[in-house]
Amino acid sequence: MRKLQNGSDIRGIAMEGVPGEEVNITEATAGCIGTAFAMWLGRKVSKNPFELKICVGYDSRLSAETLVKGLFKGFHMAGTQSFDAGLASTPAMFMSTVMPFFEFDGAVMVTGSHLPYNRNGFKFFTAEGGLDKEDIEEILGQACKYNFIGEWFESEKINVMEMYMAHLRQLISYGIKGIKGGLKGMHIVVDAGNGSGGFFAKKVLEPLGADVTGSQFLEPDGTFPNHSPNPEDPEAMASICKAVADNKADLGIIFDTDVDRSAAVGPDAKPIARNEIIALAAALGVDDYPGGTVVTDSITSNELKDFLEGKLGLKHFRYKRGYRNVIKKAQELTENGEKAFLAIETSGHAAYSDNYFLDDGAFLAAQIVIAATRLKKEGKTISSLIEGLKSPAEEKEIRFRMTTEDFADVAGKILDDMETWVNETKGLELEKPNYEGVRVNFDIEGAKGWFLLRRSLHDPVMPLNIESDTEGGIAKVMPLIEDFIGRYEGIE
Repeated sequence: MRKLQNGSDIRGIAMEGVPGEEVNITEATAGCIGTAFAMWLGRKVSKNPFELKICVGYDSRLSAETLVKGLFKGFHMAGTQSFDAGLASTPAMFMSTVMPFFEFDGAVMVTGSHLPYNRNGFKFFTAEGGLDKEDIEEILGQACKYNFIGEWFESEKINVMEMYMAHLRQLISYGIKGIKGGLKGMHIVVDAGNGSGGFFAKKVLEPLGADVTGSQFLEPDGTFPNHSPNPEDPEAMASICKAVADNKADLGIIFDTDVDRSAAVGPDAKPIARNEIIALAAALGVDDYPGGTVVTDSITSNELKDFLEGKLGLKHFRYKRGYRNVIKKAQELTENGEKAFLAIETSGHAAYSDNYFLDDGAFLAAQIVIAATRLKKEGKTISSLIEGLKSPAEEKEIRFRMTTEDFADVAGKILDDMETWVNETKGLELEKPNYEGVRVNFDIEGAKGWFLLRRSLHDPVMPLNIESDTEGGIAKVMPLIEDFIGRYEGIE
């Protein structure tokens, strides 16, 4: 059961169908975890479990019903009151803990995020935000001690999503206040990837007057038949770009399965994702937080740093991979008096300080819609906000597979030795400060760029990210890296 931990989430294989992948998260597993969460939550909020109210929502995955049933049976074993939000988004489940009328003690989102159809898992929330890695460790440790005997439960159906969608409509309406016609005249294409995000087109944008013709894959389908529900997936981005071009739309929005991530497409049908979505999210907040700090993960480009600091006049704090890591660092900086208004990963997890530091893809999409609408009235496009952001000429990710049981020790030694190797190698220089792995700037035969070698958060791999500002630069630095890596046993 402990192996189900994935940082601050729980994820596992919930369905058969993929060769070599055996089911390891079942109704019984969910039941034990549900009871453990209820007991943990009671201690957290100083309530008897009988007084607790917990809300559960889920995305479109086929295994959702089984796992939700398990959670409810687990809550019943603890005596906790259960509320069923049905098909929902991850941000809405957090909001159920803070929105007036609801204000649940805790909430659970049953989701496998962007993972394949056979995977599923849980994200947990209190009014303070998402649970941390240490909280999940404690819950799973408790769950290991239980035997699941649940056979019966009661839950109350509750429509959290209607309140959440009303919140988004109000947000956009306020943002475009004073614009004649509101969203009328805006053509916005939404791609929900057959996840939970279809509501944004039909129940947020369309009621406000937007034309959502050409929006695609809005219907929930847990087999994800059209493309991976992942804004980072090249096929998914190509699909939404084509939809924008085919429909001559003003804007495209794409979500992941549970709507805690999003990316955009401008009217030129070019994607605004990864470094571009970070730049855009920062540009959207720069007027409210001049000179503020943007916390990102470790693999953002040098060009992004130049844009944030040089063009927008912000501070860039490049931290670690993992959306909870960047959020916690931004919260820490804020508590220490720094204006860290945005925590965002290249994956599209974007959390603003004025939105509870919640990574909410629909909130970011709403901000983009507001800006795009205002810019159109000025004869500009959303892409104008990131003019001046340069892109590397080349970028590549290589994932070295660890082949030994003690892969963590091997990876640690490689990273320790790498710093010495860099200091002894001409054309290489350590990036400082650096908070994850070893990040190196290179200047070899006229090619400049950087690479970062790190340990994966969860898997026995060492990802290597490389960017070069000139064509052919990666080919010049790779032989050096390959020679260094080749010295070690236990890594391919």
